[in-house]
Amino acid sequence: MKVKDAMHKGVDWVSPETAVTELAKLMRAGDIGSIPIGENDRLIGMVTDRDIVCKGLAEDGFDSRSATARDVMTTGIHCCREDDDLAKAVRHMEELKIRRLPVINKSMRMVGILSVGDVGQSAPRELVSEYVKSVSAHHH
Repeated sequence: MKVKDAMHKGVDWVSPETAVTELAKLMRAGDIGSIPIGENDRLIGMVTDRDIVCKGLAEDGFDSRSATARDVMTTGIHCCREDDDLAKAVRHMEELKIRRLPVINKSMRMVGILSVGDVGQSAPRELVSEYVKSVSAHHH
C-alpha cells in the first residue's frame, strides 16, 4: 500500500504570522491536531495543539492575543512522498516518535498529511501495534 492511499488529502498550510488564536479556531473547526506552516512556497514548520499549550500557554509571560505560529511552531519538518510504501513511512514516523507526517509529491508540493489515525485505519495490525508502542513509549 502507498502513502497516498492512506493519507488525508488536500491539506493547506498557513503563514507563520497567523495568530495562535486563529490556529486554535482552525483546529477546532477542522477537528485536527496540527497545522502546517508555510512561507515563500515552502513548508517551514508545524504547529500542534500540544505546541500551543506547552510552548505557549504554559510559558510565563505568553500573550495569546499577540502570539503567532512562528512563536510556537516546531521547525525541522520531516516529510514522506505520496508514492512511498506505507510501511516505510510508518517506520519513519516511529523512528521520529511523531504522530503526523506531511506528504509531498514529486514536485515537492505538500499534498496531504499521514496521521496516526490514518495509519490505524490502513496499515497492517502488527505494524500499527509496533508504531503505537514506539510513539507512546515515553509515557511509561
